[in-house]
Amino acid sequence: QVYLVESGGGSVQAGESLTLSCVVSESIYDSDFMAWYRQAPGKQRELVARIMSHSTTTYGTSVKGRFTISRDIAKNTLYLQMSSLKPEDTAVYYCKLDRVYGGQSVWGQGTQVTVSS
Repeated sequence: QVYLVESGGGSVQAGESLTLSCVVSESIYDSDFMAWYRQAPGKQRELVARIMSHSTTTYGTSVKGRFTISRDIAKNTLYLQMSSLKPEDTAVYYCKLDRVYGGQSVWGQGTQVTVSS
C-alpha cells in the first residue's frame, strides 16, 4: 500500500518562506496527478496547487504568484515552495496522489503551517 509523508511545516512570521516536501513510498510517474491541499480550523479542505503530466500546474487563487509546486520523479518527492506567507495561509497542509493508471488515490497525514503577523 502506497503512503505519503509530508514534512517541512513549522511556525514562521508573515512575509517569510517555507518549503514543504511529500515523499511517496513508491515510484511516481509523470502521468500521476499530485496536489497540495490545506485545511484551516473550521474550514473545508481546499486545493492549493496541483501538478499533472508534463509539469502542467494549477494554483488556487489565493496562492497564485506566491507558491510553486514541483516534483522530483527520481526522488519520489513532491514539493511546495511558499513565499510571502500570510497569516491566512495558516493551516494543515496535505499532499495527495492520484494514479491515472490503477486508480489509487492516497492522502498524506498532513503538516502544520502557522504564520504569525
